[in-house]
Amino acid sequence: MGAGYHQFCPVAKAMELLDERWTMLVLRELMAGSDRFNDLRRGLPRMSPALLSKRLQQLTGAGLVRSEDGRYVLTEAGFELAPIVNAIAVWGVRWIGELGDADLDPKLLLWDMHRRVDHEAVPPGRSVVHFDFTDVPGPARYWWIIITAGAADVCDDDPGYDVTVTVNGTLRRLTEVWRGDVSWQHAQRDGALRVHGPEHVRRALPAWFTPAPYTTTARPV
Repeated sequence: MGAGYHQFCPVAKAMELLDERWTMLVLRELMAGSDRFNDLRRGLPRMSPALLSKRLQQLTGAGLVRSEDGRYVLTEAGFELAPIVNAIAVWGVRWIGELGDADLDPKLLLWDMHRRVDHEAVPPGRSVVHFDFTDVPGPARYWWIIITAGAADVCDDDPGYDVTVTVNGTLRRLTEVWRGDVSWQHAQRDGALRVHGPEHVRRALPAWFTPAPYTTTARPV
């Protein structure tokens, strides 16, 4: 950690740990269910492995995280930060401005979506959701989420399975849908997203993914 604030105030003492760069995002990933180093890396692709390792060591030393058989698990102290992380997310939705182009990343979007699959809403067997982002150049335009019983994965190479449903449109619009800025229905009505597949699958698709709690946050008028 840094030099510290040298104040007795508990806010200052807490921030000596929490305001280190990437620390809150590491906690966010742990709270979202990433408990392996490689999964944390996929949720934080712009964080170097060395810095991630350092932050995990700091959080472990501070008693917020413990290591179990190669997994990183939040302790009681770590879990107590969940309402704070959620409150920051809600505040960010309400008061931080529009997304810049640099904030849009298909890998991060689909990584977040894949871990919020509602397996009870998805038909039995294998379901493959193909994404075609029309505003993303090159191979990064095409992505797949493969959903099987109790599991889901993200691929940036064609897995070779039959596609159940295809989502075609801009990365920006799907990101806005996922953040709760607009609904699936609104994005389809304005033509920014198009869903291709059997009608019953097209109708059911939004329910396959459980939105984050902050998506219901009321925006300022």
